[in-house]
Amino acid sequence: MRASLLQIDVKDEESVNSRRERVASLVREQQGSDLVVLPELWPTGAWGYQGFAEEAEPLKGPTYEAMAKAARDIGAWLHAGSFVERAAPEDGSASAQGALYNTSLVFAPDGELAACYRKIHRFGFDEGEAVLMGAGRELVTVRTPELHLGLATCYDLRFPELFRGLVDGGAEAFVVPAGWPVKRRGHWTLLARARAVENQAYVLACGTAGTHAGVEQAGYSVVVDPWGEVLAEAGAGEEVLVVDLDPARPAATREQFPALKDRLLGLPEPHRP
Repeated sequence: MRASLLQIDVKDEESVNSRRERVASLVREQQGSDLVVLPELWPTGAWGYQGFAEEAEPLKGPTYEAMAKAARDIGAWLHAGSFVERAAPEDGSASAQGALYNTSLVFAPDGELAACYRKIHRFGFDEGEAVLMGAGRELVTVRTPELHLGLATCYDLRFPELFRGLVDGGAEAFVVPAGWPVKRRGHWTLLARARAVENQAYVLACGTAGTHAGVEQAGYSVVVDPWGEVLAEAGAGEEVLVVDLDPARPAATREQFPALKDRLLGLPEPHRP
């Protein structure tokens, strides 16, 4: 299974429409790949909080349409990163305008929507995404002919229980789009490898490059195998990372070193003297 990770340079001076067109063209250049992955919030930039409300789209808005067509044009699975979704009020939001979400879309090779994941863990503590966006409530997996994919986004990478839940849902590989800052780049690679090792699954972590809204991005998108070995790693700039994955590797690793069978669930509460 060939995967292409597109590490996009999100520039302040590039309009959302121009970037959408450019990224769609980059996706179409990945002819021959089985899976193409984009970063988190690449249309607006993950750190451009001030523009979230203005640039928000309905689920089946311009980004949806452009990415569905690009997936169909090359006949590949496409994880279209994420975008700022404005959910319709009837979807359960309290606001008459609809709630905002950090939403990922996965398209099948025929351009049909295969999965939608709303980011569960929102970054920012008391500002930014954490207060501007709603939290997703569902773990999402996607079964492709080669690998069963589990979906997570950026800050989710710090919460191992989410990935355990995805493994319980059948995931053999995690796809993690991100807008990770350079000042925490060490955590990025460390956590990607940790999630791979503890779950004996591939990790495909695709970040952004450049500087957006004054925040320098880490870049260094990475693909890790189920034993924790780095198969491919990008540099700091815009880059396409292409790697061939063995779909049998997760099952083989879990059989050869069956650590997942030793999980102890339902442990008692810690003793507090």
